[in-house]
Amino acid sequence: MHEMSIAISIVEAVETKAREEGAARVSGVDLLVGKLAGIEPESLKFCFSAAAKGTLAEEALLAIEEPEGTGECGECGMTFPVNFYYAECPGCRSLRIKIISGEEFLIQSITIEEEGE
Repeated sequence: MHEMSIAISIVEAVETKAREEGAARVSGVDLLVGKLAGIEPESLKFCFSAAAKGTLAEEALLAIEEPEGTGECGECGMTFPVNFYYAECPGCRSLRIKIISGEEFLIQSITIEEEGE
């Protein structure tokens, strides 16, 4: 389950940034995980809660936005939804497809709390 190693990396990055900002704790983490990124969001949430134990992010709420995959045809330029890397253009049936969205994976924001909040 590679989601555990991803969750550990997220917790480490979030905790490092929170400490730099002088936070007492992290209350929220917002992620962008495209549907073509190869990451299972529910598994990631489970692993995040385990990886965050004993850290500033222990009680953080993890929110995951999942943008759909979009492809662009290299022949006719048409853009269309894709749910797999190997797609056929619905317009001209070309297989020269470039994935233009859906592979994203990034930490969008971190909500930190200062001492006394």
